[in-house]
Amino acid sequence: MSLTVDTVRVALLGFGTVGQSVAKILCDGHVRRVELLQIFNRGIAGKRVDWVPQSIAWTENIDDVLASDVDVVVELVGGLHPAYEWVRAALLAGKSVVTANKQLIAHYGAELGDLARVRGQQLRFEASVAGGIPVLRALQEGLAGDRLVEVRGILNGTCAYILSRMQSAELPFAEALAEAQAAGFAEADPTEDVDGADAAAKLAIIAAVGLRRAIRVGDITRQSIRPIDIVDFQYAREIGCTIRQIARAAVQDDGHVFAVVSPALVPLNSSFGRIDGSQNVVMVRGVYGGETSFSGSGAGGSPTAVAVVSDLLSIRRQTASGDAVDAPVIESAATAVHEVSNDFVAPHYVRFTVADRPGILADIFAVLARHEINVDAVVQLPRYRKDRLPFVATIEACASSILNRALTDIAVLDFHVEPPLAMPILR
Repeated sequence: MSLTVDTVRVALLGFGTVGQSVAKILCDGHVRRVELLQIFNRGIAGKRVDWVPQSIAWTENIDDVLASDVDVVVELVGGLHPAYEWVRAALLAGKSVVTANKQLIAHYGAELGDLARVRGQQLRFEASVAGGIPVLRALQEGLAGDRLVEVRGILNGTCAYILSRMQSAELPFAEALAEAQAAGFAEADPTEDVDGADAAAKLAIIAAVGLRRAIRVGDITRQSIRPIDIVDFQYAREIGCTIRQIARAAVQDDGHVFAVVSPALVPLNSSFGRIDGSQNVVMVRGVYGGETSFSGSGAGGSPTAVAVVSDLLSIRRQTASGDAVDAPVIESAATAVHEVSNDFVAPHYVRFTVADRPGILADIFAVLARHEINVDAVVQLPRYRKDRLPFVATIEACASSILNRALTDIAVLDFHVEPPLAMPILR
């Protein structure tokens, strides 16, 4: 892209929820010197809207975009393929790229970033993490003087919405999910959200940008929120907590990286516990600056579109001035990929659902003692049926691997109605 051009010319790949929001911002006239010239989407006959000016070209052919004179391609189609091939082709064609695609950046960000640098282009991806919260730029610029060693976050707006509705309205998981889908916060197939793949991709990006540690998305352990029930919120409340999906990554003393996405108990009065609806929150800890937190809208077309347009404006400023503008970067593909551990030490909540009979606690405690695990307390609310009785043991801090081995031994005992459910308690 020529650094003498004052107006950045843009092509949009994808005209879904986020794509339409980006187009609306660019078409309403308040963003100066960023001009939308082209929209690519399959089935454009069903996508055309009357508020898009007639001067903007529509196409179903990606080659039309690659051969055009646009300066920046905004990729909003999502997924890995063909998004990867299209972004790579755009960079090779001399066009910078702005994307909101977390899976693309998590899996191919290092390679595409190297290609952009070699070709003299830019790859911007602020919108790939936490929607409208400019967390990546803050980590790259605002906290550049610190050495960041840990991040914890609510990174998935769908899970945040589901779990907050389960808490506030005492809805079972299936009803809260259906409500999230009706409200547009969850896809028809919610697997990527509720089973942790979405948050894992975002965590990998934050680890690369903030912690300066490249990790493979597939190495991040993920635990689904599907087994969580209303009873878990009732028991969590008894110990001053609620439940949220938390993505965590930390650089350990030996240099290894810990990374996991799982539901966890968090204090009701904490930043995580107070999150409602689809809000996101990210907390980072540095060696020198301590904890810093960021929160805001993490889902929906408009917040994500704001991040996309902000990246476009940053490119325009660099284009106009010729000066380099700091932006989040993924380390080179030549950088060593770090091994990931999922073994962490924390107190735990374990919910057992049993057909009640004498001796159950003694059997469970015997197994825990054999693994040298200490029980802090046992909580049993009185209103449940004896043939399907849920009760909770809170476990003193221990390694998750040790607790998992103990629960494997406990799970074979004959009184279970459901498998035990364990979650860390984060303070």
